[in-house]
Amino acid sequence: MKGVILAGGNGTRLRPLTLVTNKHLLPVYDKPMIYYPLQTLKDAGITDILIITGTEHAGNIFKLLGSGKDHGVNLTYRVQDTAGGLPYAIAVAEHFVGNEKFVSINGDNILSDSIAHFTREFEASSEEARVLLYSTSVEEARKAGVAMMEGEKIVRFVEKPKDPPSTLISIGVYYYTKGVFDIIRTLKPSARGELEITDIHNAYLHRGKLGARTISGEWLDAGTVDELGRANEVVRNWNVRKNMEKK
Repeated sequence: MKGVILAGGNGTRLRPLTLVTNKHLLPVYDKPMIYYPLQTLKDAGITDILIITGTEHAGNIFKLLGSGKDHGVNLTYRVQDTAGGLPYAIAVAEHFVGNEKFVSINGDNILSDSIAHFTREFEASSEEARVLLYSTSVEEARKAGVAMMEGEKIVRFVEKPKDPPSTLISIGVYYYTKGVFDIIRTLKPSARGELEITDIHNAYLHRGKLGARTISGEWLDAGTVDELGRANEVVRNWNVRKNMEKK
């Protein structure tokens, strides 16, 4: 199974910090942000990883991570010419993925717990797609893709609703087979002018082919200055707690 890290985008919500570097290279406590999704994939047993980034600052990512040898992984790089939404970025991975299943993770996602069991389940299952969900606040749900539920079943995803139908959101960890690329080719840009990840998942829901699991532990999205500040504090506390447990 292969891994894809989405590390493109313009990072406009983090300016002026991102005028000089890719947002995924900004520090979160004692490591560059991109180290966290990289470690998440490695801990899940995935070592063949593609990093997709934009044209600006791509050299800085390559300079930092190189071949991946120092991290115990094998890295490949692809550049997306323009920012067109997450599906547009995922489409860049088609030749890298080939016929294999893969997991895509956003480069600003930080998880406290392992996704190894979700990965093993998907690899052994007949599911065509799977999303990981996180239970959050109403305020946070207004900024995310929200799962509309009937009992324990997802019936639809809604992107950034003003009145969220639930507080279960889709975090930036998605499992797919190669069939996702055929779906992406059918998508049309939304009113924002981008392809929307929720349209992929609604297409799978329409077919009855989407699986979902709710993660335990904490999930952090460091996409704004406030979120970056909170991520630094939370990760610092994680490290303090781990160090105390070792003593």
